[in-house]
Amino acid sequence: MRLGNFDLNLLVALDVLMVERSVTRAAARLNVTQSAMSASLKRLRQAFDDELLVLHGKTMVPTPHALALAPEVADTIARLRGLISMSGGFDPRTSERRFQLAASDYITTVVIVPLLRKLESEAPSVRFDITLPKDDTSDRLANGEFDLSITPIEFTDPRHPTELLLQERHVVVGWERNPLLAEPLTMEGFASAGHVAVQIDGRNTFIENTLEQLGLARRVEVHAPSFIQAPWLLPGTMRLTLMHERLALLIGPSLSLRVAEPPFAIPRMREMMQYHSTREKDEALGWLRDQLRTIADMGPHPAELPGQGSGTGKGGLELEGREK
Repeated sequence: MRLGNFDLNLLVALDVLMVERSVTRAAARLNVTQSAMSASLKRLRQAFDDELLVLHGKTMVPTPHALALAPEVADTIARLRGLISMSGGFDPRTSERRFQLAASDYITTVVIVPLLRKLESEAPSVRFDITLPKDDTSDRLANGEFDLSITPIEFTDPRHPTELLLQERHVVVGWERNPLLAEPLTMEGFASAGHVAVQIDGRNTFIENTLEQLGLARRVEVHAPSFIQAPWLLPGTMRLTLMHERLALLIGPSLSLRVAEPPFAIPRMREMMQYHSTREKDEALGWLRDQLRTIADMGPHPAELPGQGSGTGKGGLELEGREK
């Protein structure tokens, strides 16, 4: 088949079919009907003169030819998306660019929310689609579905460029009437308390992996599915949680929470911005990364939050020595 007679949208369908191995899931991913996806698969089989995906029980198994095509197709789509996203010039005041981001609810709350307030006047027509990171985020970044992924460095894809967005401390947080937090928290107090932990889609987060590496166990009584939910599960209980300092300082005062130093050293989490290697010359994406860094560099401002002080009193946290 000649290129002029080939519908390039079929490559997008093939790429998603190879990832999902299911017509139903691929159709949902591309927001088309199942019959439309089946029709695309039929046209792909005709174009490549190969079955590509063969039904085996309830699973679609790729043929050897499909397996050989898959990385080439993914790379081609990523390059085409990068080409389309590039323009001769970018003016945030008039641009209608829509950015596709993968970011946790924590990053959305402490960085993207203030960014949106800033851009309300500076880039009023720029739009954002934000997706929570999942197991397939790296693959979707690799095939160009995301402009930018923001994730701890441990979860980045070594195939693509990364830039530091921020470094984050983790602190212990609990209800202000929790007697364990009336004095500096000890290892004994930490170990005796019930804890709220976060697991996203059943996967450990940075702090869970760090505790494992440190050989520290805690009695987890509640698993929350997102970072933003964890502090809401603390008021009125004696439970503690380890959470991002920026998020704790932002949310803690409104929930009558007290923030304390952990009784052991926790390495700082390095949140990275990652983008496809074909997007390095994308002027709009470079502008967005600069904007995100500006917001992140502002950091938490405990002095501006109700009930915060310079010490470790109600709702307060000693902030001396924080890395800027």
